[in-house]
Amino acid sequence: MPAKKSSPPDFETAMQELEQIVESMENDQLTLDESLQKFERGVELSRICQENLKRAEQKVEQLVKKHGELVIEPFNDDQEDT
Repeated sequence: MPAKKSSPPDFETAMQELEQIVESMENDQLTLDESLQKFERGVELSRICQENLKRAEQKVEQLVKKHGELVIEPFNDDQEDT
C-alpha cells in the first residue's frame, strides 16, 4: 500500500527547514548520498516557498485600491519610484 502524502508545509516551516538544510550542507561532513538527499529536499522546499509567495502576490494584486475602488494591478518589482 503506498504511503499517504502529507500536505506541504506552510511558508515559514518550509523556510526554516530550508535554512537548516543549507546550514547542514555548509557545516556537516555529509556523504554524497546524504548531500543529494538534502539537495533534493531543498529544491522541493524552494518550490513550495515559491508557490506560497506567488499565491500571496496574487492576493495582494486583488486587494490594491485605486481611486476608492478595488482594482487588480499586476505586481512589478522593476517599477521605479518617481
